[in-house]
Order: sequence, then C-alpha cells, then structure tokens
Amino acid sequence: MDIAERKPNRLRDYDYSNNGAYFITICTQGRKPMLSTIVGDDAHIVPKPYGLIAEKYIRNVLEIEKYVLMPDHIHMIIRLNDGPMWASAPTDANAGVDSYIRGKSKISSIVRSIKILTTKEIGTSIFQRSFYDHVIRNQQDYDEIWQYIDNNPRKWVIEKENRD
Repeated sequence: MDIAERKPNRLRDYDYSNNGAYFITICTQGRKPMLSTIVGDDAHIVPKPYGLIAEKYIRNVLEIEKYVLMPDHIHMIIRLNDGPMWASAPTDANAGVDSYIRGKSKISSIVRSIKILTTKEIGTSIFQRSFYDHVIRNQQDYDEIWQYIDNNPRKWVIEKENRD
C-alpha cells in the first residue's frame, strides 16, 4: 500500500523564528470535542479535563498573547519579540532549506511543547500531527484575528443551533 506524501503546510522559504505575530490553530485527533464545552447564549467556555491540562501549559508560554479553547481545537496568537513588530512575506525564493528548517523551529517548538506536555500528563496524544499557521502581516490582520478568536465561541453556538 502506497502512503500519500504529506504536503508541507508552512511557507517554504519563510523563517518562523522571525519576530512578529502568528495565528496558530491546533486540532484534536479526529476533531473530537474533548477540550471544552460551549454553553448558553453568551457562549461561555467550560473546559473539560483535557482542556484544563492543555490550558495550564498554554498559560505558561509568555509568547502567547491570546487563545481560545474550543471543543475540538485551540486558536492562539503567538508573538515573537526579538525585532520588528510584524512578520513579512518571504522575499527571496532561493533563501534555502537551512533557513526554513532553522526558522520554523521557534513557532514549532512552542506548539510541540504544549502538545508534548499535555500528552505526557494525559497519557495519550489527543492532538493531530501538525498545526495550522498564518503569519500576521499588519495591525489590521492582527485586529481581525483577535476578533475572530473572540467571536469563535459564539460562532460555534450558532453553527450548533443550525445543525440541530
């Protein structure tokens, strides 16, 4: 049986150790709702035991400026602060694999740490293998993502009401 080659989901020539802000989404295995429950018209988030464990480690990462613990995923804004405020798109298509490998490690190591520590405490992995990232380009992009994170629980309630 041939195994499909996994498509990279990071920008090929982007240095993910660059200073700036990043929008990250981590999903649970099979998108199972094991992190939280969202209740009421005010979309109040009630963490489940696994969510409380993940949240404990998220709160210990200084670079995480904002997060929301959804039932089957976590959204975060991570800011790396060693230089310019905003990340920019890659400009040199020939920047090379070395900068890609070296660069992706800062964001990847933060996400990996949260996943590993949560997994160790739970005793089994609850997260999908990878994560989604978006390089935040400017203040408007940042503000829109901040609003998206704020509105995500209410959106979840509305979508659930439409499914039922």
